[in-house]
Amino acid sequence: MMYLYFRAMNWLQERREKGQTLVEYALIIVLIAVMLILALTVLRETISQAFSRISSGLSPAAGG
Repeated sequence: MMYLYFRAMNWLQERREKGQTLVEYALIIVLIAVMLILALTVLRETISQAFSRISSGLSPAAGG
């Protein structure tokens, strides 16, 4: 009887840990997304200027 009890308790513990792991992964993904959005917001002008320079540098080469 004790065997069944311990087996059931182990099964419940494993299910709890899997749920916790899923929540932890979700929180990490949300944190990465927020940091990415903040970084892109802060660097918006710099990124825009870099793409403009690249675009203007490629235009004469494409037309010639």
